[in-house]
Amino acid sequence: MEFLECLFCQKKYPLDLFDSFCPDCREPMLYPSPPKKRRFYPGKNYPLERFLDFLPLSKLDASLNLGEGNTPLVKLNRLIERTSLPNVFAKNETFNPTYSFKDRGSAVAFQKAVAMGLERIGTVSTGNMASSTAAYGAKAGLKTFVLLKEDTSLEKTLSVGIHNPELIRVKGDYGELFTKSFSIGRKYNIYFMNSVDPFRVEGYKATGFEIFFQLNHRAPQFIFVPLSSGGHLMGLMRAFLDLKKEGFIQQVPIFVGVQAQGCAPLAKAFASGKSKFERIKKAETIAHAISNPDPAGGNISLRMIKENNGMILDVSDEEIIEAQKMLAELEGIFCQPASATTLAGLLKFSKNVKFKTRVNIVLVITGSGLKALKSIESSRINVHQASLSDLENTIGSILK
Repeated sequence: MEFLECLFCQKKYPLDLFDSFCPDCREPMLYPSPPKKRRFYPGKNYPLERFLDFLPLSKLDASLNLGEGNTPLVKLNRLIERTSLPNVFAKNETFNPTYSFKDRGSAVAFQKAVAMGLERIGTVSTGNMASSTAAYGAKAGLKTFVLLKEDTSLEKTLSVGIHNPELIRVKGDYGELFTKSFSIGRKYNIYFMNSVDPFRVEGYKATGFEIFFQLNHRAPQFIFVPLSSGGHLMGLMRAFLDLKKEGFIQQVPIFVGVQAQGCAPLAKAFASGKSKFERIKKAETIAHAISNPDPAGGNISLRMIKENNGMILDVSDEEIIEAQKMLAELEGIFCQPASATTLAGLLKFSKNVKFKTRVNIVLVITGSGLKALKSIESSRINVHQASLSDLENTIGSILK
């Protein structure tokens, strides 16, 4: 029998895919680390095979692989030159099949769903997770339900709907929808693999392991991560905690979770020294992908950050837009505003901290800018006008 554990109650409960929240405190439960000694399989190219000992899977179904993982870790040389920062790298998760980090979680959650013989899966999302779940559901041939907010944009709806899941627009509070999905799932035997699903969280560990190997078996000193529900941050942190437990590293990186000021319940709680956050009434930010007024894994994220000497900060929309522009113009990385919070957070953090020369800093770029084109105002794009007959003169004047 498999169990999940609660970090708050220190209790274990039998695995229940239809409700992975602690019966006592209602915090999300996580998959416990096995007592056995774990190892990597560096000869394997597929990340889930390479990291299998560290994942809650006894075997893998190769037919479910969409090619997720093995994303680049790129040194940002021009940014470093411009800002005089130490070694800054971008872990570019936009190279995943549906252009976001969510594919890491989907890969593991779908392996589990298929292994357990489930035929119906679903998620509650308005963006990256919806696209990822729909794509992996199509690949696995499972009946897939995606519950959308009523005001989900046409752009996002189309990116999900092309995979032909059962799309349902739902009127009402998004937080209540998240909670209700689990009772509906139990009634109709639908596994709702939402943002803090324990197997999604385990899947996110693969990104951390790749960073470790790409830095020649070393951990970076700092990792900046966009922070929404908390599942992604928890998974990345657990990767390095696993590495430390197995003796691969001596020290866990300092994790910096970054939120937008217009929706920063965890940053506010961290700044005031609170162990639990308070839901905010209204979110107003350009970073829609992390606009979460009531993050399901918020309290666990606060706890893990404090226990491992990390921090949570917020950045303004103006800082986010500037960081997005810098990544695109200096490094050729076009990311969502939510991803740009990592650079915005680093620039804000660096005003009060003097880094050592050999420090390695990783920014986790979570989603492609192609998924948030409406966030870019046309006024930000410089377009020259010329007739064909005058084109040569126009280029000449530009070069002058």
